[in-house]
Amino acid sequence: MNYKDCDCGCKKTNSHKHLSGIGCDVKNCVHHDGDHYCCADKINVGPSFATSCTDTVCATFKQKES
Repeated sequence: MNYKDCDCGCKKTNSHKHLSGIGCDVKNCVHHDGDHYCCADKINVGPSFATSCTDTVCATFKQKES
């Protein structure tokens, strides 16, 4: 993918790298690269009181504008 052409919220450079080991299928997030990766500078996952994976959410999620 050419990051100069994407509208995913990624930095618009060819040198940008995905977060290592972070996959993402949330295609309506501005940080989604259009494939299967997150291109946010960092992610936050919470809440702190979660007791299972079903209790967690990506707090970095920001919905794309249509």
